[in-house]
Amino acid sequence: MVTRTACQALQRRFATAATCVPAAEVRCQRSAVFSREQARQRALYPRVEKIEVSVQGPGLDGTMLVMNKGMSTPLSCARHLTEHHVTNSALALVDGEPWSLHQPLTQSCSLTLLTFKDSDPTLVNQAYWRSCAALLGQVLETAFKDNFTVELLSTPEVAVTSGAFCCDVVLDPQLDAWTPSEESFRSLTREAQYLIHQDLVWEPLEVVPAVALEVFSQSRCKLEEVEQKAAQNPKGTVTLHRCDDHVLLSAGPLVARTGLCSQYEVTALHNLEQGPRGLHRRAQGLSLPLQLQSHHTVWRKLRQRAEKLVEVPRLEEVAPPSPPDSTPPASSQ
Repeated sequence: MVTRTACQALQRRFATAATCVPAAEVRCQRSAVFSREQARQRALYPRVEKIEVSVQGPGLDGTMLVMNKGMSTPLSCARHLTEHHVTNSALALVDGEPWSLHQPLTQSCSLTLLTFKDSDPTLVNQAYWRSCAALLGQVLETAFKDNFTVELLSTPEVAVTSGAFCCDVVLDPQLDAWTPSEESFRSLTREAQYLIHQDLVWEPLEVVPAVALEVFSQSRCKLEEVEQKAAQNPKGTVTLHRCDDHVLLSAGPLVARTGLCSQYEVTALHNLEQGPRGLHRRAQGLSLPLQLQSHHTVWRKLRQRAEKLVEVPRLEEVAPPSPPDSTPPASSQ
């Protein structure tokens, strides 16, 4: 585990080395570091060792699969079941913990494959909303010409009931006065739908902070976010995801692939406050998964709601939990 002091030292070193590099080159560098670390982790299992995976779910209880340690994933298990499980599964539970379909299994475990039509789809919905925000960040990062910089800030974790997923961003100062038109939103939406049509995988990778700092060496904001997320994780690690050549930090697992998105629309770009890196903006969008689609009249109402600014409390505005009161409650007379 990298200590907080070591993490800060690495952060300062990478921040000092950060220079203005073309966006395409930055994406290539991030993806290359991701691939290198992914290969290193896979090499930790040079010999094939078997693990037992107990599959839970309707009609599956009692199903036992013998899989390969450090190599097999929940998706590998789904392929031993039916085509329905392969195409409809969006997320997994491994020993009760939310787990990406593409995250290798490292020990014998219980496995439940989750879909959007489960009786309790809460975890899948949360992962889907997080994935839609990740897709929006990927679109924003590549939507502008190379002479306009785009800095993705930390992605707010918002509930599905908020009405829209969000991605905070700082655009080039030359764009501070820019107000996107409806055609601008349609263009961003088309870019997102292109990625959806490609049915790209969100590859997960759990890494130590030193690796994440190298991945995001060109982003001062992400360097700070790496340290924050590592400090919040009891294991001291952070989780990355890669979609094509776009690498992002994630607060939790994402759904398996972009093709699980169906109706998807970029709806708003709100100005927030002026920060040390420039004008903070909040991009927002709305989406429904492939398995759950709506009538156009319902979609129109949902879209109108998704245009309104989603308020996200600042960290310092969230009151810490009150200490337990040692005074016993007064008994009723």
